[in-house]
Order: sequence, then structure tokens, then C-alpha cells
Amino acid sequence: MSKALIAMSGGVDSSLAAKLMVDAGYECIGCTMKLYDNEDIGVSRTHTCCSLDDVEDARSIAYKLGMKYYVFNFKDGFRDTVIKRFIDAYESGKTPNPCIDCNRFMKFAQLYERALTLGCDFIVTGHYARVEADGNKFYLKKAIDETKDQSYVLYSMTQNQLKHTKFPLGELRKTNVREIANDSDFVNANKPDSQDICFVPDGDYASFIKRETGKTYPDGNFIDKEGNILGTHNGIVKYTIGQRKGLGIALGQRSFVTNIDVLNNTVTLADDKDLYKKSFIVSDFNWISGEAPLSEFQCKVKIRYRQKELPAIVTPLEDGKVKVVFDNPARAITPGQAAVLYDGDIVLGGGTIEKVIS
Repeated sequence: MSKALIAMSGGVDSSLAAKLMVDAGYECIGCTMKLYDNEDIGVSRTHTCCSLDDVEDARSIAYKLGMKYYVFNFKDGFRDTVIKRFIDAYESGKTPNPCIDCNRFMKFAQLYERALTLGCDFIVTGHYARVEADGNKFYLKKAIDETKDQSYVLYSMTQNQLKHTKFPLGELRKTNVREIANDSDFVNANKPDSQDICFVPDGDYASFIKRETGKTYPDGNFIDKEGNILGTHNGIVKYTIGQRKGLGIALGQRSFVTNIDVLNNTVTLADDKDLYKKSFIVSDFNWISGEAPLSEFQCKVKIRYRQKELPAIVTPLEDGKVKVVFDNPARAITPGQAAVLYDGDIVLGGGTIEKVIS
């Protein structure tokens, strides 16, 4: 009998993933990753995915399914590989995606290693995505329910990780998941999905960063694209490319953040049309096949989680980076965010947007 370690957040998705694996005849162990103490990030013990209520929900489902259940302390790793990278990105004028780092460094690295230690053949999560095999080749594919598809945040997975990973929800729609959970009398069948970054549940990234670092980020100049001073900003960590709300400046017209210059501590404001660009460089790139193409090719590229992928020409570069040129300009291509390549519903790979060219 194959053995599986189920990552359980306390939500309905990972709970149903556990049930489906048990029903399929796997020997299952449930676990929750303890990633931080809520008091450390200045929030209530009951309002994030590491709350005691979530742990108890996960434990309740595990026991209901006859599974062993553990809580693993991964706080140090989470602080080093997710929170620190999150802060470093904002301090560099970039906009990070910590969910991608959590998957890359926590779920499919530290938790994967723990699964091997426990003698498990597979790690299982509640992600909406699919893994398909063709002989010894493994493909990461979109979920059947494209409204819930999470393949974008999984682009860093390797062939070996895909070989030892199960995504049981990839063939289901969210409505089916809740129906089955209700029929199974799960305590969390109608629990709302989490919407925010888990360690910044109020969405106030700047205050979180200031609290974590103990730093004061100096005021600087808002400028227009010609370099004329428009007013004063309140520290670069408060701004992201494409931002319009919360700028704290009235210019008599709709203005958006189009550039963040860390060296000169300036934030450029311009018209919405100035956000549209076509070409950019992607670094830290992972080709899921394990091999980079030898020449440029056409595919579709997604630059935000909640966005349709767009047609582009992709050119692998000699330094391992990738150049992307969209067929048509795209809005707010943002350094720090992920660019993920698709061939139909197959994920080819992805990386971090390093710089916008034009």
C-alpha cells in the first residue's frame, strides 16, 4: 500500500484531498505546518491559517478519517525563505508573491523532505492543479475548474517533485468539493476560503514590514515621467506598480504608479496608458521539463494569478534567464511577480519578472 503525507491547513480543500486519498486506498498521515506564531506578526490567534482553530479543524478531519496527525514546526524556515524574501522584495521596489515561495521552499521542499523521512511515497495538497505522466515524463497542468486553477503558483516544481505529488482536487470543481464535504459531515465544509496573504491578513504590507524590520522608510518624491516633482511619498514600501488608491496625493486626474526607483527614492506617477508594456526579462527560471528550449518559441504567458495568459514570443537566454515579448502590450508588468508559461493547459515553467524593457 502506498503511503501519503497530506498537508492540511484546516480548510475544506485540503480536508477533502485527504478524504479522496483515504478513499483511494492510500495509507495517509495528516499534518499541518506551523509557520509562525500569530503574536509574532501582530494579529489575533483566530484570524490566520496558523490559528488554533485551523489546527483543530485539521485534526478533527484527520481523526474522522482514521489518520495519524502531526503539527510540524517550520517557523524558522518560513521566516528565512518566505517572510525575509517578501520584505527584501518590497525594499527593492518589487512586488513579491509569497504564496509561490511558500510552495517552493516549504511545501515542496521542507515538507517533501519530512515526507521522505516518514517513508511516504507521495505528498498531497489541496491545490487545484493536475499532474499527468507520460512514461517517465511528468506534466503540471491546469485544474479542470479554471476559476480555481492554482497552477500559476506551482511553476517551480521539478520532475521529481511532480512524480511524488498528488493533487486530488484537480479533476473537481469547487462546488463539488463543498458538496462532498457537506455529505461527509466535515466541520469545515462551509468554511470561507482564505483570501489574503496568511501573515498579513489585514493587507497592510507596509506596517507589517516596518514592524518586522524596525526600520523607518524615508519620505521621497513623487515625480512625473519627465522627472518633475509632484509631491511627497511616504516610503517606497507602500507602493506597487499599477497602484492608484492610497497614494495620498491629489493631482486632479487619475494617476498610477508606473515606476519605483529605490536608488533615488522616487515613485513615478503617470497616466494608465503608461502602464502598458510589451517586453521584459524573467530570472530564476524553472523549466518543468528540466531542459530549456534551444530557440525562441510561441506560447502564452500569465503575469498575475488572477489574469488570463496572453500570447507571446519567448526567448531562452544564455544566462538562464528568459525574454518575453507579448504580441500586444500588457498592463502593469511588475518586477517581483511571476511570469508563467503555458502551452494550452500545460505549464512549461516560470520565473520572477526582473525588469521591464519596453
